[in-house]
Amino acid sequence: MDQFPRMFRLRQHFDTPRLQDIPQAVATALARVEVRAKVNPGDTVAIAVGSRGIRNLSAIVTAAVHELKRMGAEPFIVPAMGSHGGGTAEGQVKVLARLGVTPESAGCPVRSEIEPAVIGESPLGFPIYFDRVALTATHIVVINRIKPHTMFVGPVESGLMKMLLIGLAKPRGAALYHRAIFNYSFPQIIEGVVERVLAKCPVLCGLAIIENAAEDTAMIEGLRAEEFATHEPELLSLAKRLMPRLPFDEVDLLIIDQIGKDISGAGMDTNIVGRKYNDHEARPDERPRVSTIYVRGLTPATAGNATGIGIAEICRSRIIEQMDQNATRLNCLTAGHLTAAMLPVHFATDREALNAPFARYGLRPAQDWRWLWIRDTLHLGELLASEAYWQAAERSAHLDAVTEAAPLRFDDAGQLIEQFGVPEA
Repeated sequence: MDQFPRMFRLRQHFDTPRLQDIPQAVATALARVEVRAKVNPGDTVAIAVGSRGIRNLSAIVTAAVHELKRMGAEPFIVPAMGSHGGGTAEGQVKVLARLGVTPESAGCPVRSEIEPAVIGESPLGFPIYFDRVALTATHIVVINRIKPHTMFVGPVESGLMKMLLIGLAKPRGAALYHRAIFNYSFPQIIEGVVERVLAKCPVLCGLAIIENAAEDTAMIEGLRAEEFATHEPELLSLAKRLMPRLPFDEVDLLIIDQIGKDISGAGMDTNIVGRKYNDHEARPDERPRVSTIYVRGLTPATAGNATGIGIAEICRSRIIEQMDQNATRLNCLTAGHLTAAMLPVHFATDREALNAPFARYGLRPAQDWRWLWIRDTLHLGELLASEAYWQAAERSAHLDAVTEAAPLRFDDAGQLIEQFGVPEA
């Protein structure tokens, strides 16, 4: 007979500043960096857009296109996503389309070429690659979210500078820089490469997006190219303060309904699950400390790219069946994160999978097992927690128990009855 802890629905309260008018915020951000004074009628503008599942991305890109057209410019979009989309020009256009960014939605062409140009050499001795199509434009505008990276640590992590370094370097450059990280620190690589990119390429400005804990747009900040190095660390600090988090530091089992590239570069955000430095164990100073991760599915938007599955100890067998082995392999090889593509122990049903880690609880009874169940690492406003957390939740001013603790429910096939309305991939 199954011995699972009873679970209750928990609501977290985060600081969630939110922009009400995206087009106006984009117009204000571009005005701050005085784009109108620098763009002449007839100038072409390459807008670099990445592969992340950023809330309001399509609206932000469309607003930027509209503002540039008002100035008489001729904007077009280039994919800035390294090796994503299977490392092909067509695949990267499809990634943008899945994110809602198309010629029709944006009101301008999407131009994708996978072979980059070499624009110089890094002070560390390796070539610097850059998007060949973007280089044909009079100006380049970079749009990206600022947030902690899933592997790299430093004053600059994921954001505008990383897009200049890796996203616009296409698969060839992305692979090179991810190899270089084993010889040099990320700040060393960024400092040398971005300085030369800004000197050689017509980068006009960036639109830096900050999201709140509800994964909604909190801020859109315009940065001049020369401000990237000084202002992006400040925005990263703000992004860290606004990030969502798990409500408890000690977790025996974390159930995750879905992972995907639209959720995080690592499929699941390692900052959230406490696996930034080691796929299967938190460092002594790292929180949370999650003993076992169980992944149930892939997001539809990830299109079979199961990068990050190797961070989990257990998964459902259907993920293995749905994996695009080539896309997953290429992504993990390029990132130098081979273990992120390794296959966990997998089971056909949730019931079998949840029975698997029993030995890790020692002699503790089921009511003392610390389980959390989340939709994904982006959506943490509501989750399920086992009754072992009940008293801690009652004591917290930031947590509300929405339901009483109740047994897990399974269908006749042994699969958990969905709690978050997650679509099947």
